[in-house]
This record gives sequence, C-alpha cells and structure tokens, in this order.
Amino acid sequence: MEQRSIFASLSPLDHRYYLANRELFEKLGGFLSEEANVAFCLEAEIALLTVHARRLYGQDAKTLVDAEALRQKVTAELVYEEEERTHHNIRALVNVMKRFVPEKINPYVHLGATSVDILDTAMSLRVGGAVREVVLPLLWELEERLAVLAEKEAKTPQVGRTHGQHAVPVTFGFAMAEYAARLGKSLLEMEKRCGDLRGKLAGAVGAYNATSLLVDDPQGLEREYLQELGLEPAEYATQMVEPEYMLRLLLEINTAFGIIANLADDLRHLQRSEIDEVREFFSSTQVGSSTMPQKRNPWNSEHVKSLWKAFAPRVVTFFMDQISEHQRDLSNSASSRFVADYIAGFSAAVERMNRIVESLYVDRQQMRKNLDMGGDMVLAEAAYVLLALEGDSDAHEAIRKATLLCEKEKISLKEALARNEKLWDLLDQGLRDSLGLDADTFFSDSARYRGKAAEKAITIGRKYKELAEERRRK
Repeated sequence: MEQRSIFASLSPLDHRYYLANRELFEKLGGFLSEEANVAFCLEAEIALLTVHARRLYGQDAKTLVDAEALRQKVTAELVYEEEERTHHNIRALVNVMKRFVPEKINPYVHLGATSVDILDTAMSLRVGGAVREVVLPLLWELEERLAVLAEKEAKTPQVGRTHGQHAVPVTFGFAMAEYAARLGKSLLEMEKRCGDLRGKLAGAVGAYNATSLLVDDPQGLEREYLQELGLEPAEYATQMVEPEYMLRLLLEINTAFGIIANLADDLRHLQRSEIDEVREFFSSTQVGSSTMPQKRNPWNSEHVKSLWKAFAPRVVTFFMDQISEHQRDLSNSASSRFVADYIAGFSAAVERMNRIVESLYVDRQQMRKNLDMGGDMVLAEAAYVLLALEGDSDAHEAIRKATLLCEKEKISLKEALARNEKLWDLLDQGLRDSLGLDADTFFSDSARYRGKAAEKAITIGRKYKELAEERRRK
C-alpha cells in the first residue's frame, strides 16, 4: 500500500485529532477502520461457512474451515483490488475468500446470504465492540472522576445561578453531582442498548427464501450462525436488520455527548475572569494567545463544546437512515459509513473531558467571594418562606419591598428586615423552629442556606463512584 503523510488526509480526525488521541484512536481503529470493516465482514462469512461445514461434515468442519489462515490471507488490500473489478464490496470479499478455501466447501462460501446479512451483522459487531471495549470504559472513567469530585467538594459553598444571575447558595459538589447523575444514567442505558444489537441471516427480503432451500429450519440456521458471533437475530428483518437497534444506541451516545457538552459549557463559564471559580490545567510551556502573553483560555472546555457542535447534528442522519424503501434501498450505503467518524469524534470529546476533570483546580476562596458578593440578598427566598410559614399571607411582597429598600439605601437584607421588629421576630422564631438558629446567626452567613446540597452531592457521588468502580473491576 502507498505510504502517505497523515497531514495529507482530509479529515481532522485523521491528522490533528489522531495525534492528540493516538492510543484511543488506535483502539477504535480495531473496530471502526476500513480494515476492521473488512475483517468483521470476514468474521461473519467465516461463521456462516463454519455452520455450513459443520452441518455437512460434522467435526471435520474445524479442519476444513481454517479461520486463522483466512484472517491472515484475506486482507483489505486484496478485497479492494477485487472490488475494482466487481464494483461490489461483499462479492469482492467472497471472491477473495474463495481463493483460500478448500474445494470441498468452496461452493458454500456466502451460500444463502445476501450482502446485508453480512454487512449489518458485521456493523453490530463493530459498533458494539467499539462501544463496549473502548467507549464505555472511557466514559466510566469520566463518571468516576465526576463522582469523586462531587463527593470531595460536597461542602464547598458556591452561589447557585439561574439565568446567569445569583440565585440561592449550593455547593460545588452539588453542581458536579448533576453531571455524575445525568451521565451515569446515560451510561447504564448505553450498556443496555449496546447489548441489544442484532444480526441476521434472512436473505434478500428477510423472508428466508434462499436458506429455505438449504435447510428445513432456516431460522434455526440463522440462530446457529449468529451464535458463532455472539449475537441474537433481529425479531424481523427486510434485507436489513431493523434499524432501531443501532439507532437507539447512537441516540444514547448523542445524549451522553450533550451532557458532556453541557458540563464543558458550565466549566468554561466558571473560568470567566469575572467568575474565576475553577481553572483548567495550564502547562508552563503552554500559550494562551499569540499576542496576549497573560491569557489562560479555557480551550479544552471550548474544544469539547466545539466537537459536540460538529458531531451532534449527525443524529439527523441517523434518523434519515432509519428509512429504507420497500425491503431495501442504498440510500444509507454512504451515510452509514460515517458512524465511525461520529464515534471517534465523541470519544475524542470524552477523552478531553477526562483530562479537564482530572486536573481541574477548584478555587474555594473565589467561590466564597462570589457567594458573598451580593451580601445576604441570596437569603431573600428563605426570609419569604419563613415569614409565610409564620402565617403572613403577604410574605413575598414584604420581602420584595425589603430588597428594594436594600438597593435604594445600599444596606444589607438583614438591616432592612431588622427595621421591622415584628417581621424580624417572626423570622427569628421561624429559624429557631426549622434550623435551630437565631436570625442574627442565619443572616450573617449565606452558606448556611444550602438545603440538602451537600448531602445530595455525597449520595450521588458515592452511588456512581461505586458503579464506576464495579465496571472497572470487571
């Protein structure tokens, strides 16, 4: 084969992101490369030939079908050379395979199968293998890091934000527990969908026409063939496996991609100069700007978001590939090949997010400073709820007016509330009843009003850390 520089490749996945994720992409290449595509289609053909040989010749099948020799001799290069002549990829594979199969069983190569029996079965093996062996371990690694971070920072005070504005206090661990919980559930669903990919040996229209000429029980033949490959048959097939098995897995991957992009966005904004609560790792030789030497840009988080923008829209193509006219058309033949790119792009984003979370610097002092920035105004909700509990039907309006007084006179909420002795006494009594604190103590530290943020962070963190550790031990 011609050797060419990776920098002559068109896709950034094959040069820029390959260099940044060499080990990861090499692992994925074992399942998703074109070489792997030929190899997995060959495995499907070997399985079919093995079943035919076993039914005809019993134990002699092991001698007649030399699977290891076929794996060595039937190469992607030979298949592609043959395809130049046939203009048909599976017939090219079959023709090359026949060169290395004993005459006794040569007629049984591909017998009873249509191309998509091989292609769809191989696709399930390839994508299932890539997700199970490469993608899921990488995701569980990220999940464990998020869970550990949630538990570690469970009690670190942070201001909660809605609409970009300060809302009420939470903890940073609680904020990270959101992503541990969301991603964890997505991974469990991904495992389920990965385990439900199917294959087929049902022929040109899915009705077992050809295999009915070979055996009395064509569905039994199909099951035997797929057992060789570790798959179950699709419940129904046209020329194609029902597309929803693969579609649901790809959609769940896209769901996880969105969760990771959301996390990247949150971490990116927390690194803004005016917030500055966390920092990505920045090496001593790293450059943030070609003209501003002081810059420390959140480029890793931005990179994850950018990959999501490039690859998440491909979910539209996945939906479009769901539709094939009558028993089959070829409108998915090109588009489905790009599933490999999609999984590679997603994996690159997960790998980058792993690096971000692993080395993330949490500035607890700055988080506290930002929480204290608005003084005790973040306790307005607490004041309203406590006052309502004491029987004030106009509690919300009373506290709203107090906040307006704070803004007008530049005073704290505590000062504004204390001016109304009756209101202050009601608040004091409510706090003693609910939290065991007097009003002076409560309004002197906003971090005390955090609800169950810390406890929730610890619960979520421990749950998903245990799940991740369990997957690591398998």
